[in-house]
Amino acid sequence: MVSDRGLEVLRVIVQDYVASREPVGSKTIVDRHSFGVSAATIRNDMAQLEEEELIAAPHTSSGRVPTDKGYRVFVDRLTEVRPLTPAQRQAIETFLGQAVDLDDVLSRTTRLLSQLTNQVALAQYPSFGSARIRHIELVALGPSRLMTVLITDTGRVDQRLLELQGGHSAEAALGPDFLGELRRRLNAELGGKALADAGELLRSFAAAFPPDRAVVVAAVAGCLAEQITANRQDRLVMAGAANLARTEGDFSGSIYPVLEAIEEQVILIKLFSEMEIDADGVTVSIGHENQGFGPGAQGLSETSVLASGYTASGGSVARLGVLGPTRMDYSNNMAAVRAVARYLTRLLSDDNA
Repeated sequence: MVSDRGLEVLRVIVQDYVASREPVGSKTIVDRHSFGVSAATIRNDMAQLEEEELIAAPHTSSGRVPTDKGYRVFVDRLTEVRPLTPAQRQAIETFLGQAVDLDDVLSRTTRLLSQLTNQVALAQYPSFGSARIRHIELVALGPSRLMTVLITDTGRVDQRLLELQGGHSAEAALGPDFLGELRRRLNAELGGKALADAGELLRSFAAAFPPDRAVVVAAVAGCLAEQITANRQDRLVMAGAANLARTEGDFSGSIYPVLEAIEEQVILIKLFSEMEIDADGVTVSIGHENQGFGPGAQGLSETSVLASGYTASGGSVARLGVLGPTRMDYSNNMAAVRAVARYLTRLLSDDNA
């Protein structure tokens, strides 16, 4: 069993290794930290930590570095999550507060989070499986061109351009009178409906219109059905992949397996969905723990994933977080992820008010 002083030794080994990327030796610990004991005593503590597989020697006669198990103990028992500075909090509020819709919010969120942490930032779209249609808008852009706008109660706004076929029939359908009627009937029929139910209703929607209108209505309904299908798929927004290149030395081989893994969004979405948020509002999956999320997660075996949850308008819950090498500043990154998630929840709730 590791002693209290041994745990403190583990703490400084993690902190010094994260800061320097150099293995940490007993003499370095004595010189930099006030333990009040000799280097020989620290070596004994380190031997105990090594026996417990919390640290390891990357080379013969070198200092020690944390193992995945050591990082886990550090995160669970030793991390002090430092609060963000007032300047950082102001930057979050200012940058995210300028967003115009959900797409822009999540894009800004990942860009900001990657800057705050110097890691790859990830944000999951709210679960659209339970989303409902708030409003449908139709905008004529020309004799045979139409824009369909789908707005959900989660704040998602999806726009599509539709080129209508049918000559004069199409032009007549795009007239303000019929376009207004079609808009009213779509919202009356689909407003407040879950996306899954709305998709079913659209299949027979055109049948209620006269034959000379049905072809155009069917095209509009088909376009909206495609938008609904796209919005029901779980998706991630990412930013900061270039940060992996800056930390390439933290990986034993190439970073390409990591890049391939993060391109497979299914893997990360599964990982996000199965990570349980702790009482502090953030959770961490470290190194080989990631391999339990499927064969495609092998490329994440030298990374850590930090995640927190946020609530979108409509009550949908999704995750955001960062991914980077196991040698990362857990305290700062956990604080940043938690703070951004809390602000995102507040921002999206305000938008829904």
